[in-house]
Amino acid sequence: MGFSEKAAAFRGLHAKGDPLVLHNIWDAGSAKAVADAGASAVATGSWAVAAAQGFADGEALPMADALRVAGQVAGAVEVPVTVDFEGGYALTPTEVAVNAVLLREAGAVGMNFEDRVVGGEGLHPVRDQAARIAAIRAALGPAFFINARTDVFFCGDTAPAADLMAQAVARAKAYAEAGADGIFVPGLADADLIAQFCGAQELPVNVMRMGDALPIEELAKAGVARISHGPGPYIAAMKAIGAAAAV
Repeated sequence: MGFSEKAAAFRGLHAKGDPLVLHNIWDAGSAKAVADAGASAVATGSWAVAAAQGFADGEALPMADALRVAGQVAGAVEVPVTVDFEGGYALTPTEVAVNAVLLREAGAVGMNFEDRVVGGEGLHPVRDQAARIAAIRAALGPAFFINARTDVFFCGDTAPAADLMAQAVARAKAYAEAGADGIFVPGLADADLIAQFCGAQELPVNVMRMGDALPIEELAKAGVARISHGPGPYIAAMKAIGAAAAV
């Protein structure tokens, strides 16, 4: 499949109540293992990709290395590849859009794009983040899947759940108007709140499932369209090889 076919196939995998389940990978080898197991798509996780190269998360991994890994992953599998591109390695809409084009040229059909201020504090103002998303959409066209991530539930804010929900819904709606195709809400782990969020805005919802999180069936019932496993697969793999080496 070419870019258009892969992008269309990837978009079609996002169905409310029948979620795309992604076991996030970190290099070409792990991508091939997941694809060979029957996965319909492959997704990188920024934490795992950085750790596998000896870096911390949060764009400590140089962008050139992030793009290199993305290209290697895309070249190793036939299924669509989406990349966790953190904050796009830039601040201004123009610079973020330029970097997103490089990511597409590396072979990705989609990206996670977060509203946390990488290397700073808090979240980008809604208007600023929406402008960044709009610039990516304008640069990449309609086929590329922009999975807008909001860290409202993931940044340590101790506000009441109702206040956080209102903030997340407002951001989801603004990001949708700017051209986002999906909304990723790491840190949102309560089934009732997930269902509330899924019903309060129109974008396909992506949640992160870690450890003893809710079963996939329960997340599907809540209306989730995409499930990520974040750094979980990398942590499990490193634990396994460490245990084997210690025998």
